[in-house]
Amino acid sequence: MKNAIVFGATSGIGRSLAKILLKEGYRVAITGRRLEKLVELKNEYPNQVLVKQNDIQDVKEVEKVFNEIVSEFETIDLVVQSSGVVHVNPKFEWDKEEQSINTNVLGVTRLYTLAYNLFRKQQFGHLVGISSIASIRGSRSAPVYFASKAYQKAYLESLYIKTKSIKSKNVFITEIRPGFVATDMAITLGDGVFWLVPLEKAVSQIYTAIKKKKRVAYVSKRWQLIAWVLKLSPAWFLRKVM
Repeated sequence: MKNAIVFGATSGIGRSLAKILLKEGYRVAITGRRLEKLVELKNEYPNQVLVKQNDIQDVKEVEKVFNEIVSEFETIDLVVQSSGVVHVNPKFEWDKEEQSINTNVLGVTRLYTLAYNLFRKQQFGHLVGISSIASIRGSRSAPVYFASKAYQKAYLESLYIKTKSIKSKNVFITEIRPGFVATDMAITLGDGVFWLVPLEKAVSQIYTAIKKKKRVAYVSKRWQLIAWVLKLSPAWFLRKVM
């Protein structure tokens, strides 16, 4: 039986992906802040689920929880990072900026380093980071979110390059770049969200990308076209339209 860890499994992509892994026969350690949501999933799969409540903003707690899971499972085949926060924050309220940085940068980076070092020691493993189409360019309404996703994009690419030094060649890094997915996070963006992808469709495509060990995957696939447009657009044009 393969072992997986899903950080951010209380709702949205993380929870749905954890369910797919469980149905596929994985033992899954699930983490997140809302213990009751984790316990619900544990009750559905009592023999396959390990519950670890944590807040990814606390980097010491991330390390403690990660090490506890590794101690219990002994080996880890897959780590999925799905924790994240987004604030539409045009007024630059610092508490929102700080929460985004602590979650999307500090906490995520600690998890990535823990996973990479474990996989290097094991000589196998697959790290999956849920980034965003927001990683491609900037935004006036949520600068720190877009910047944090760009950071994740670059960090995951760096880890991918770094795997060259792993002799087994059996450590994989996948970055998932979703567009707008029908989750609680999308609700904060208001009505009329462009190209909103149903959660089930998004998670199905993510799991396919994981199985294929893709380096980068856009969800849904048509968001790759938007990424191409964003990459080619000059900043003055984005200033007008975004």
